[in-house]
Amino acid sequence: MNARVDRIRARLADSFSPLACELEDESHLHAGHAGAASGAGHFRLRIVSDRFAGLNRIARHRLVYDSLRDMMTSEIHALNIIALAPSEVE
Repeated sequence: MNARVDRIRARLADSFSPLACELEDESHLHAGHAGAASGAGHFRLRIVSDRFAGLNRIARHRLVYDSLRDMMTSEIHALNIIALAPSEVE
């Protein structure tokens, strides 16, 4: 596993105490893309946390982006987010 993924996971764990957190580095799928040249990565996230209960999708995404704010300018180029409350998971 790479160090960037570990840092993102740790930040998400601290911010959300997630019941589930699946983070995939999809940077290899974007080789040659303008964002790839900067060294920042492309990631897919599926996270389940009580913090998302009662919030709409935009509010959930804002919370995730806020928790990773400093990484969004240098280490994360793109982040695909699926953020769910426990009641939304079977």
